[in-house]
Amino acid sequence: MRGAKLPVLAEIGAPSSSNGRAWGLRRADLEALRGVLGKVGDRRVVLVTGEERPTATLAVALAGVGAAVGTATALVECDVERPRIAADLGLAPTPGLHEYLRWEVTPPDIVQPLTLAGSASSPEAGTLVCVCAGRPTGDARTLLGLGSFHHMTTKLRDAYDLVVLLGPPLEGAGGALSSAAAEADCVLTALSERPSRRAAKANAGALSWIGASPLGAVVVGG
Repeated sequence: MRGAKLPVLAEIGAPSSSNGRAWGLRRADLEALRGVLGKVGDRRVVLVTGEERPTATLAVALAGVGAAVGTATALVECDVERPRIAADLGLAPTPGLHEYLRWEVTPPDIVQPLTLAGSASSPEAGTLVCVCAGRPTGDARTLLGLGSFHHMTTKLRDAYDLVVLLGPPLEGAGGALSSAAAEADCVLTALSERPSRRAAKANAGALSWIGASPLGAVVVGG
């Protein structure tokens, strides 16, 4: 994979709002992400990495679409150095993943349900829950390297049909990203623009070094 080009699977717009009160995508984006889920197939744990803001958008959108099509879905924010989705989705920032991995809280303390609304929702919609990052830390490598992270993802894999891990950025993530990738069945890369041939190869190469199984990239635009 080191010399291969990372394929672009879809292009979606930025969310219509991320102010903690509403968060939504256009119908065309929902359909595009349905196609991405088709590429995911039976793989249960998906890691999303790439550029910081597009990564958060893609992870939330993919988890939401998964639940909308009837899949029991969990979204876990693993970027503990830069927590953001609590503010974006109107959730409690703590306790979260950080506190759980330190054995400070129990699973019921960190799992927050999310409500689907709009055209994407239906009576057949599955469960969507979120685990926020919790309090920020500058030592993500140590935190995600704990045995408690593997224990948590194993439990989520058994309890949900789809687990979306919002990972650290692809650039400069060090061991933290590798620890997250070790628990995933496949990886999606979020980009702010369609990559050049050279950039696509570089992204594929970076993913190969963390031992990931890359599916491709999703471009998250304006």
